[in-house]
Amino acid sequence: MTICFQADADLNQNIVVAVLRREPTIDFQTALVAKLEGLSDREGLAIAAKEERILISHDQRTMPLHFADFIATQTSPGAVIVPKTLPISEVIDALILIWATSTTDEWTNRIIFLPL
Repeated sequence: MTICFQADADLNQNIVVAVLRREPTIDFQTALVAKLEGLSDREGLAIAAKEERILISHDQRTMPLHFADFIATQTSPGAVIVPKTLPISEVIDALILIWATSTTDEWTNRIIFLPL
């Protein structure tokens, strides 16, 4: 199955725009469309899981902990943590690479930190 992405509320939305500009066929939903603004990490993870989307977040501090708690009782399509200091061009390249070279099964209950 093809990978779909969900931007967390804290993700720089320029990343979503740039990824879609470069590869318009990627299914990358903004936090605004998913109504994630103001929700907890756990709620965001639940929405991403329900829609079978890998969550993309800048939250290096709390998201890994909430992700671990979440997968203890539920299944997640995965998460990618993006440092705010990583150049957007590197983020775009990494997300497109993930989308183009992997399947959803490879990401189940998996969290990674960029850069790859």
